[in-house]
Amino acid sequence: MATPYEFPNDLLAGQEELHQVRAELSALLKRLPWSVAPMDGFSDDTGWRKVERPASPGWTEDEQAEVEKLRRREHELAVFVSTHRFWAEVAAPDRVEIRTRLKHAPERTEE
Repeated sequence: MATPYEFPNDLLAGQEELHQVRAELSALLKRLPWSVAPMDGFSDDTGWRKVERPASPGWTEDEQAEVEKLRRREHELAVFVSTHRFWAEVAAPDRVEIRTRLKHAPERTEE
C-alpha cells in the first residue's frame, strides 16, 4: 500500500502518550521488587532450568498506586487509539499496515 495517510492530531497525540506511558510503566516495573507482596527468596533447580529470586520487600502503597495509575492510563489510551473514528475511513484490509505506520510515526512537533 503506497497511499500516505494524514493522521488526525488527536490520534497522533494519543499514540505518542501511549508510547510514553508504556515506557514509564516498563521502567517502573524494572525498578520495583519482583513481588508485590513481601516474599521470601527461593531457589529451585528441579525444573528444566534453575530459578532463583532474592527476598522481596514487596511494593509500597505508593508504588502500587503508581503502577495502577499507569496501567489504567495505558488502557484508556489503547482504547482511544484503537477505536478512534479515523479507522472507519481506512479500508479493512489496510488497517494493520496503517496501524503499524501510526505506531512508528515520527513524533509531532508542537506548533
